[in-house]
Amino acid sequence: MNSNTVLEELKNILSASQINTNHDDLYDASADRYKKYAKARKVLDVPAPLAIVYPKNTQEVSELLIYCNNNGINVIPRGGKTATEGGLENWKETTIVIDSLHLDKIIKIDPYNSQATVQAGVPLQQLEDELRKVGCTTGHSPQSKPVAKYGGLVATRSIGQFSTLYGGIEDMVVGLECVFPDGHVSRIKNVSRRAGGPDIRHIAIGNEGTLCYITEVTIKIFRHYPENNKFHGYLIKDVETGIKVLREVMVNGFRPSVARTYSEEDAAQHFYHFYENKCVLLFMAEGPKKIVAATIEAIEEAVEKFKDGIIKQVESSLIADWFDHLNWSQKDIDDEMLGMIDNDSHSGFTTEISADWETIPKIYNSVIARVKSEFSRAKDLTMLGGHSSHSYLNGTNMYFVYNYNILCEPEDELIIYHHPLQRIIVEETLKFGGSMCHHHGIGKYRSEWTKEEHGSAYYMLEKLKEAFDPNKIMNFGTIFPEEEGLKYIQ
Repeated sequence: MNSNTVLEELKNILSASQINTNHDDLYDASADRYKKYAKARKVLDVPAPLAIVYPKNTQEVSELLIYCNNNGINVIPRGGKTATEGGLENWKETTIVIDSLHLDKIIKIDPYNSQATVQAGVPLQQLEDELRKVGCTTGHSPQSKPVAKYGGLVATRSIGQFSTLYGGIEDMVVGLECVFPDGHVSRIKNVSRRAGGPDIRHIAIGNEGTLCYITEVTIKIFRHYPENNKFHGYLIKDVETGIKVLREVMVNGFRPSVARTYSEEDAAQHFYHFYENKCVLLFMAEGPKKIVAATIEAIEEAVEKFKDGIIKQVESSLIADWFDHLNWSQKDIDDEMLGMIDNDSHSGFTTEISADWETIPKIYNSVIARVKSEFSRAKDLTMLGGHSSHSYLNGTNMYFVYNYNILCEPEDELIIYHHPLQRIIVEETLKFGGSMCHHHGIGKYRSEWTKEEHGSAYYMLEKLKEAFDPNKIMNFGTIFPEEEGLKYIQ
């Protein structure tokens, strides 16, 4: 459709103040953090959306989706703008971004039933602050906590730093409301559990804006016991020792809120004040006093069992101080973008994967060896390492972290550096039977491997897309591989 026609017809649904066509804002909406270097250098090679629109209620979301569905207009749902895998990047000339800015009401906080209901545009930190006033917590603390919003958290299957105790967002969602491309509004009721067929919450949870637009969420909330927080940290010989200790704690039935192990290279970025060129293992326990005491005892027993790999314990205050400064703020994000204008280096790129306990060390060692031997620009790497930060009874995750000097044109950075590195990580992970995406999602920049990730089960995912978005107007190129989008990857 003609862009002017689209903009005029949007005014039949929304007021003029709800339609943003500012050039700078549209440029910013063209891509997410995945292309932050190219964005900062003003060389993005993707089309800008026609507009960013801000519905104020579910009915307006429904009317917008009906209009876009009837007219073949691509829709990118947007929350707090902290996506890292290209899920917010635009690959279509005729696109509108539906932003949850005005879906910003905390509907109900219900401590007796341990749940809270919010609209999609409510920031996580805002709800957390309100819950603390009544002695509760969300239990959810991703690094993006100060700026992330609930619609995006649920749509991307987010996880937080306390996940080993509280679980990921999928464990917290009780019920939700979402709108499909044909305008149908579905409400999934809030109950503790039911056996009413397949768990339909998961059609919306993790859909990354490709099947529906989430407008409201009800989540579990937890009692908060900050006075009982305990921190433990150790210097250890290698990553495999850390993995063994993490496993011991988990399979013995204990749930520290934080359980992590870092390679020496990655530890240097976080624990430069004490790491001594060694790997780091750390824990945090929280909750009722007796549970915390039992968890700490279990951690100490696990460390003792693998004492041959333990070098020494570090002061708990050092771990607490690191954790207090871990989260982003909006200023951190803005300063990072400004710093890339004149800085030809990249830090903090990650690819997170998951597997069982036996397989994770194999994937880690294989990836590190292959990058060092095969990556053609290995000489430009300034750091290559990893850490495990989310553990389960039957396995754990691994963040691969890599920094590099950018010795190419800004627009070529991802093709020359990041994508070849991510390809090695994904290929090795899939080869060993792990998952290529633990919690950042598929976005657009892992979609070329979606079929390999799911194998024969891709049939189920594909049928969901056919059923709920047959006209493919929802977030084109995200999760589901599209040939038309490959020009932006290769």
